[in-house]
Amino acid sequence: MDRKLRVKIQSFGIAESYSLSIAGKDKNHILVKLKEFIASLYDDFDNAFVYEGKKLLFKLSRSILSAPVSISVVGTGYVGLISGVGLAMRGRKITCVDIDENKINMIKNRISPIFEAGLQEELEKLPKEYFMPTTDLKNAIMNSDATMIAVGTPCKENGEINLGYLKEASKEIGKILKNKHGHLVIVKSTVIPGTTENTVKKAIIETAGHSNFEIAMVPEFLREGLAMNDFLYPDRIVIGAENPSVANKIKFIFKEFETKFYVTTIRTAEMIKYASNSMLAVKISFANEFGNLCKAIGIDVYEVMDGVALDRRINRAFLNAGRGFGGSCFPKDVQAIRYLADQLKVETKLLDSIWALNKEQPKILVKLAEKHLGKLKGKNVAVLGLAFKPGTDDIRESPAIIVINELLKKGANVYGYDPVAEENMKKIFPNIAYAAAPEEAIKNADIVIGVTEWPDLKKEELYKGKIFIDGMKFFNKKTEGNYEGICW
Repeated sequence: MDRKLRVKIQSFGIAESYSLSIAGKDKNHILVKLKEFIASLYDDFDNAFVYEGKKLLFKLSRSILSAPVSISVVGTGYVGLISGVGLAMRGRKITCVDIDENKINMIKNRISPIFEAGLQEELEKLPKEYFMPTTDLKNAIMNSDATMIAVGTPCKENGEINLGYLKEASKEIGKILKNKHGHLVIVKSTVIPGTTENTVKKAIIETAGHSNFEIAMVPEFLREGLAMNDFLYPDRIVIGAENPSVANKIKFIFKEFETKFYVTTIRTAEMIKYASNSMLAVKISFANEFGNLCKAIGIDVYEVMDGVALDRRINRAFLNAGRGFGGSCFPKDVQAIRYLADQLKVETKLLDSIWALNKEQPKILVKLAEKHLGKLKGKNVAVLGLAFKPGTDDIRESPAIIVINELLKKGANVYGYDPVAEENMKKIFPNIAYAAAPEEAIKNADIVIGVTEWPDLKKEELYKGKIFIDGMKFFNKKTEGNYEGICW
């Protein structure tokens, strides 16, 4: 349904009135159209009053002309797609860009190329006019107020961050900005301190031939499986900006988000991301190390951590002991910061020990299987939960990979099951057996190893008569009989 609006614009003492018809109910989407309309008529103005009937909807100042209401997002992976969808839900006009045509076609048809809880449902709701996927980077940048870079920054084998995608994206953005000044570039990718200024900004200047653009760093703090909720309801938004004007533009982009803004330097913002993820990795590893000790003594580490967390200085989150952490963030970020420290000749004894502990922790599940069965050669082992955590199809650095590798080394027959991550795991292990349902994987298994605690796997009747090795507290039980917990 179209909304009939009257726009009264005052410029240099002269008032002009215009009639405007805009579709949609969302006030922020209406604001996008108003900005586009006013910008098509005026380079500058004093005030604009927008009425619907006799009701004043908006009073706008000239700052609306520089306000970033339309955003292009480069990269449609976890961070890029979730950021784009989340900002569109909050009233921004979003153009998502990717070089992968198949991915873009899926998104155009409102099919998410990744599994993330709630993402598909929200993607389907977005009006095409306010959420547009494309492979045309030039058109996206020329028709947006700001560009958010959300390409992958994986680690090389030695732990060094791989900036290949980021450098290429920066160069392409620079080529387009040859013909555009004053554009805002926001780095969302996780990068080591100094990258935004020394790599991204430098590459854009070199290819654009000018420095008349603004740059900022806004790190993401998304938990896969809960990423949509984390984006829409963040604990804080960290803004690394060159000056207060840039910071205010970032605040405008996120003005519909009820949260705290923490404004700092670009390098500090980059480091906050690494410090945050490293701290969470520390907490998990702390719980695991105490869990291993508690196991030897016959104590349930979960009860210990519940008691520890009663201290108001210690939060209970991320103190769940188990088979270790995985995913695209914690392992990569711990590796990257260790590599950076090594280059600077700074010791990272704590992070080094965390890395070593996390690599060994999943192997305990296999040792417990050997405890029950002896040699595993020729034994049928069901491995349940292949994604690194529930709520996602991401298998990057999944503890299940370490478990399966260990089982194969020992000659076991592996039967894997995961509700959404099977296809991704097949790329690593194409020759193991995969089950369409947990019952199928368990049926002929000599032993069952629970790696990732999907809700449909937390049913005790599934494991009746089977030895079950629990890697992530599927059940609130103590080790006895056919049930054995990794840390309890």
